[in-house]
Amino acid sequence: MAFLRLLSFVLYSLPLAFAGDDDWESPVYNYLFEFPLPIPSTLAPLTTYTNPNTSVPIDFYEIKIQPFQRRQYPNLGLANLVGYNGQAPGPTIRVTRGRETVVRFINQQTRPSSIHLHGSASRAAWDGWAEDVLEPGQYKDYYYPNTQAARTLWYHDHAEGITAVNAYQGQAGFYIIDDPVDAALGLPSGQYDIPLALNAKFYKSNGDLLSIAGEEDEWWGDVIEVNGQPWPYLAVEPRKYRFRLLDAAADRSFSLSLMNGNTKVPFTVIGSDSGLLSQSVSTNNLRIAMAERWEIIVDFAPFAGKNLTLTNARDVFKDEDYFGTDRVMRFKVGNAVSSTANNGPVPTNLANLHLPPVQRTAVDRSFLFEHTNSEWRINGVGFADVANRILARPQRGKVELWKLENGSGGWSHPIHIHLVDFQIKSRVGGRNAVSAYEQKALKDVVSLGPNEAVTVLMQFQPHHGVYMFHCHNLVHEDHDMMAAFNVTQLQNFQYDTQDLLIDPMEPRWRAQPYPGTTNLQQVRDVVLPRFAATGAYANLEEIEAELNQVHGYAKREVSRKIRAERREGRERLRRSVVEG
Repeated sequence: MAFLRLLSFVLYSLPLAFAGDDDWESPVYNYLFEFPLPIPSTLAPLTTYTNPNTSVPIDFYEIKIQPFQRRQYPNLGLANLVGYNGQAPGPTIRVTRGRETVVRFINQQTRPSSIHLHGSASRAAWDGWAEDVLEPGQYKDYYYPNTQAARTLWYHDHAEGITAVNAYQGQAGFYIIDDPVDAALGLPSGQYDIPLALNAKFYKSNGDLLSIAGEEDEWWGDVIEVNGQPWPYLAVEPRKYRFRLLDAAADRSFSLSLMNGNTKVPFTVIGSDSGLLSQSVSTNNLRIAMAERWEIIVDFAPFAGKNLTLTNARDVFKDEDYFGTDRVMRFKVGNAVSSTANNGPVPTNLANLHLPPVQRTAVDRSFLFEHTNSEWRINGVGFADVANRILARPQRGKVELWKLENGSGGWSHPIHIHLVDFQIKSRVGGRNAVSAYEQKALKDVVSLGPNEAVTVLMQFQPHHGVYMFHCHNLVHEDHDMMAAFNVTQLQNFQYDTQDLLIDPMEPRWRAQPYPGTTNLQQVRDVVLPRFAATGAYANLEEIEAELNQVHGYAKREVSRKIRAERREGRERLRRSVVEG
């Protein structure tokens, strides 16, 4: 039986394997598409407090960073992992836009940790600054606004020098903001809205995870995983599905196609890092780099009773290929549809993007990402260079055009800028073009392929404070391709909160020893009121409007509509609280 399984695997794989490398670093995996796709559990809040000043509910969640074991190879031993609540990916947090959250992370592993809610416009004290760590046995409460447009975020480790080790071992999870206003679009929802975290790992001969610790260049991975399962399958109905794609790999980018035999199947891109696109884009190929998120709609209706395979191209940037890295997962399409809800045509027009209020053509700042003298640097500076690591001081509310250039011809660099959403304006060299779906999107990560230079336009609001920007190739980040920018506060600006909250290492908000249990009564009566009293996220739409006025930017119809939607959402929340 084992021989027949291996023979079938080899015969099936030959046409694809000959397209690229056919070797393995890990033990040979003979079970492609035999195990179902795991769906991360959804976490429920433990308690809720309503801010008496704003009527905004604050939901409290708790997540433990825990070691656990899982069998990745059916024929080998257990892999030692570290995840959130003992799972990887961690549990999904799903919130309604306008409801704030406090998430308590408790470190029960043996290494320090720091948590970044990637894509959230959080205050600096809760953004996951790399030095703001939770030591083993400590906890920290992170306060999040959830006021941005509905989007797919993710939370992951950000501890200085060991982000790759922690995230690679399992510390990542989805965090989704929903907006009831979007329901009118009729996009697939519920069981037809599925997150897919892509990854690539190396394993040892005994089935344990091969450690990334000590690696200084690249860690491609030859075992492709989706939601933690190597090469899974998903049974789907012959109807439309929404997939939220996240590249959670340490080092591997993907160029994805959906294949029916040898024919590419078109799908529709509807969302990016920063929420819905302005317009849907049909394509048969999607490039996704580390930390990027793209949302797609796939219509399986024409393929009832068939199998479709999600594939990855060979030779994506300079990534090393292995035997199975050209396949990702399989969809097994059934013959019956159990629900036709939200299964209509995908709308052409999706969202009014919250674009920067002015369009600049002159570059304000340039940053070179390069590998020089065996060191990963930004403009010659690394994060460990404390005296020089703040490379920019944009004024709060100001619009700037940044040029990001890849000066390392042998590597790609996905660049993440904290706090802001940005618009990709140009790409020169390498691919030499901004893709059709990038043109309709706002982003927080942009991929710099070999020898590429990209310009991105962004407005530095709503908060002031110190934030990071860095390469999201985690090996590069840890060695030391990360720097900071300081959004400087405006003098006498009338919307300053009671706490400035500009220092990511503010002592009042640092990690504390965990007492062993969480007292929910104390959380309701003391902890959540303390966060509410900061006024950290109050009046954000008014602040943005005032910042535009200070800088002389014209008000936009889009801004007024967004503010109206936010007011409507807050009123719905207030009524729901009052009515119980």
